[in-house]
Amino acid sequence: MQLLSLPSALALALVLGLAPSWALAGDGHDHGEAPAAAAGPAIPRFAATSDLFELVGVLDGQKLALYLDHAGDNSPVKEAQLEIDIAGTRVPVTRVADGEFQAALTAPLAEGVSPVTATVVAGNDTDLLAGEIDVHAAAQAHAEPTGRRNALVAGAVAAVLAALALAWGLRRGRAARAQRLGGAA
Repeated sequence: MQLLSLPSALALALVLGLAPSWALAGDGHDHGEAPAAAAGPAIPRFAATSDLFELVGVLDGQKLALYLDHAGDNSPVKEAQLEIDIAGTRVPVTRVADGEFQAALTAPLAEGVSPVTATVVAGNDTDLLAGEIDVHAAAQAHAEPTGRRNALVAGAVAAVLAALALAWGLRRGRAARAQRLGGAA
């Protein structure tokens, strides 16, 4: 029985190491796609609730999207008036649709936790909601997709190893032919 040559063994190890797990798993062992990882930093948000209302705010830069629902059934609050105060500064709010509002901050919020208070007037109901928004500097502006980069690196390594194995095999074949020709003459 002939053992594998070194280049053949390296190539086999490389192929088995780079083979996707689904190609080696039998029936019933496929666990499906891995959950997608977050691509970037989380957008700051806050929630403020009371017995009557729930308010969620999502801060994207200096734009603030606000969603106001009834606490009992999560339905949007119709014909509501909303006033927002963030860190002691009143922020003008514009109604977009039932239960949806938007606001534009005049300056970016300082890093850290800022108090948020909201006054809601809807029909005969008036309520004061309180919450906090936690703002941090973005750790990564653009996260590089590591899966793609790893695949490119693995492909490059495989190509280099394949080229080395091919060159070694050709050289070994020439040496064997030269030895046979030299010994037969």
